[in-house]
Amino acid sequence: MLNDAPLPGSAPGGATADVIRDTTTASFRQDVIAESMNRPVLVDFWAPWCGPCKQLTPILEKAVTAAGGAVVLAKMNIDEHPSIAGQLGIQSIPAVIAFQQGQPVDGFMGAVPESQVKSFIERLAGPAGPSPIDELMTEAGAALAEGDLAGASELYAAVLGQEPDNVAALAGLAKIQLDAGELENAKQVLAMVPEAKANDPGLAGIRAAIELAEQAASLGDLAGLQAEVTANPDAHQARFDLALGLNARGERAQAVDHLIEIRRRDKDWNDDGARKQLLQFFEAWGPMDPDAIRGRRKLSTLLFA
Repeated sequence: MLNDAPLPGSAPGGATADVIRDTTTASFRQDVIAESMNRPVLVDFWAPWCGPCKQLTPILEKAVTAAGGAVVLAKMNIDEHPSIAGQLGIQSIPAVIAFQQGQPVDGFMGAVPESQVKSFIERLAGPAGPSPIDELMTEAGAALAEGDLAGASELYAAVLGQEPDNVAALAGLAKIQLDAGELENAKQVLAMVPEAKANDPGLAGIRAAIELAEQAASLGDLAGLQAEVTANPDAHQARFDLALGLNARGERAQAVDHLIEIRRRDKDWNDDGARKQLLQFFEAWGPMDPDAIRGRRKLSTLLFA
């Protein structure tokens, strides 16, 4: 059981680096000139009435945040603080000027696409390393590999504290809850996926796993199913249900073998239901799962023999 594992919203997001700031004429020397001695500083000259500025600034903020502290963004409202822009000869906005070692070294004008902003930052600071979110996701994967479900849950919750719609984190947390036997918690986490991302391919595996768990929950004791299959090897429905139950108990290899046996005996049974169920198993387990790989090989041998 994992009742004490945090769900999204129950853990605060981690602190973010101070890489985005508003600057003024009075603070420009400290915010830009002095800071640029340590790392590049991008100065975003903007104004409230400027439509393209409203498009560019979120792109700049996202790219600077993703750079993980390699650069700083200083935003200057030229309506309130026009002198610096005038000294630099800026005649149209948005305009972004990069400072290094106290001097302007590069820049661009206009609402350029995100890819161009990233390239601009990489020219200044080198290729960006993993973002804080990427690092948290990597740590969560490592915790899972070590069997630390509670630790992985906390890391996924930290990601969701910063990006509530992060599909990979939601899927990971739902899978942890499901593996811990908390089916309802898993469904609750999955219900937090925004409607716009409901069909994200990254959710297919956990959805399949939840559906399988719900099917298995209605089967009860497997002894009766096993006895029926032993007495009558052509009891396909009993064998099918037995495969579902075995999968729920983690006995994947046996579950595969029973479905393969149904397909071998009667490929048309239940509208090719055994093969379809195998494919759902493989989707739920993931493409690199050893039992999924073994099952695909056995199914291929059967189909193309």
